Amino acid sequence: METQKSEYLLSMRGIVKDFPGVRALDSVDFNLRHGEIHGLVGENGAGKSTLLKILSGALRADSGDILLEGNPVSINNPRQSRELGIVVIYQELSLIPYLDVARNIFLGHEAEVGSHFVLHRQKMCQEASKLLKEFCSDLDPQSLVAELSVAEKQLVEIARALSQQSKILLMDEPSAPLSEREVEQLFNAIRTLKKQGVTIVYVSHRLEELAKITDRISILRDGRMVETRDTQSIDIEEIIRLMVGREISEHYPKEHAIRGERLLEVSNIAEHGEIPLQINAGEVVGLAGLVGAGRTELARSIFGANPLRRQRLSFLGKSIQPNSPAEAINYGIGMVPEDRKEQGLILQMTILDNLTIPMLSELFNGLSINRHRQREIAQAQVDQLKIHITSLEQQALLLSGGNQQKVVLGKWLAKNCRLLILDEPTRGIDIGAKFEIYKIINDLVKKGIGILLISSDLQELIAMSDRIYVMSDGCIIAEYPGGSTEQETILNCISRGEK
Repeated sequence: METQKSEYLLSMRGIVKDFPGVRALDSVDFNLRHGEIHGLVGENGAGKSTLLKILSGALRADSGDILLEGNPVSINNPRQSRELGIVVIYQELSLIPYLDVARNIFLGHEAEVGSHFVLHRQKMCQEASKLLKEFCSDLDPQSLVAELSVAEKQLVEIARALSQQSKILLMDEPSAPLSEREVEQLFNAIRTLKKQGVTIVYVSHRLEELAKITDRISILRDGRMVETRDTQSIDIEEIIRLMVGREISEHYPKEHAIRGERLLEVSNIAEHGEIPLQINAGEVVGLAGLVGAGRTELARSIFGANPLRRQRLSFLGKSIQPNSPAEAINYGIGMVPEDRKEQGLILQMTILDNLTIPMLSELFNGLSINRHRQREIAQAQVDQLKIHITSLEQQALLLSGGNQQKVVLGKWLAKNCRLLILDEPTRGIDIGAKFEIYKIINDLVKKGIGILLISSDLQELIAMSDRIYVMSDGCIIAEYPGGSTEQETILNCISRGEK
C-alpha cells in the first residue's frame, strides 16, 4: 500500500522555550509546505530568532514536537539539523574571508569533491562554478571572499546551502544590508531555489518584500503564533495590526519644526559638481545613494572618525576640523552608526554605562564617577525614550534590536548634541520600534536639533526628511525637497549617477 505524502514537509507542534524571567515561545505551531517560500514576521522579541535557532539546532526546545515529512525527529545540535537538510543563513554571514569562494562553498564537506585525504582543487572549482551559475552568477570560484560585495557573499552562502542538498533554508534578514538592485538579485536566487524544490523560511522586517516573494506568512507576537495566511489574502496593514496588536495610523509620522540657524555646512566635498551639504537647526536632511556612494564615509568624516581630505566644515558659523570623535562630540556632534552592535554599543557593558559613556568626563569628580548623577541621567533617558529594560544593570546585549537602538540614541540625548547623524537608524528593527524612532526624531527637531539621516529605505527617507541630497561616487549630485518628491525620481538619479 502506497504511503500518503504528508501535507507538510516540516511541522513544529506546541513548541515551548523559556529563558530566565521570560517565555520566548509559548506553545507555537509552525508548518512548512514542500517547496514554498514562507515569511516569518513579528516585532523584536516576538520569538522569530528563537524559532530559527531551535530549527537550526542552536537551541533546544523545552517541550513540543518536530516532524519532518510526517516522522518525529530530534534536533539537539547544529549537526543534527544539517543532517536533516536544514541550513540557516544568518544576518551576520558566516563565511571565512581569507578563503576563496570554492573553499567556502564546500567547507566542512570537502569529501564530496575529493576524498578525506586528498582535496581535488580543480573539481571543487568546477562544482562551485556550476552551483553559482544556477543563480546566474559569474563569480570566480577562486576569488577571495574578503573582496566580494555583501550581495555576492550572500550568493556564496546560498550556493553553500545548495551544495549540502538542503531541504529547508532558513534566511534571517537576508536583504538588510542590500541595495534595491541587489535585493532583486537575491529574489531571483530564491526563486531558483524554489524551482529546485527547496523550502525557504524568509525572516524580514521589510513587509513590502514579503508581499513580493513569499507564498505564505506566519505572524508571531509575544512568543505566540498569531496567524498563518496565504500572502495573497493579507495586506500589509493587517500584517502590522497582527504583529503589534494595535493600529498604527501612519507609518511615517513626520512633524515639521521651525527651521533655525545654520548648524553645519560641508563644502569642497568633491573636485567637480560642487553642491555643499547644509543642515539647519530643527531640520531633518536625508542622504540617499547606492551602497558605496560615500554616504557613511562623509558622515564619519563629519564625526571625526575618518580623516578630512578636501572637505571643509563649518559648524555654527566657525570653521572646524574634527580629528577624532572626541573633538566632534565637544563641538556638539553625535553619531548613531550603521552597525549599532559593533560601533554603537559595548554589548557586555550595562545599559547604565552605555547611556553615559559620552559624559564620563563630566561625571568624573576627580576621584571617582558621581554614580548618583550617572543613574539620574541614564534613568531619564530610559523614561523619555521608553526603553524596555529589567534594570539599569542589565547588559546591552540582552535587549531587542529596537531597544538597543534607543540606548544608542539616548547617550547622545544625554550629551545635549546640537547635530545628530543617524546612519541606517531603523535597519533590522520591527515596525513598532521604527514608529517610536520616528517619533523620537520628531521630538529632537522640535528641540532645535539638526538631523542628518542616512537610509537605504527611500520611502522612509522621503517621508521623514525636509530635504534630500543624493550622493554618487563620493560627491553630492542633486538636492530634492522631502515629502513631495517621487521615489522614482530619486531612484533614477541614483541609478544614473546624475540629476
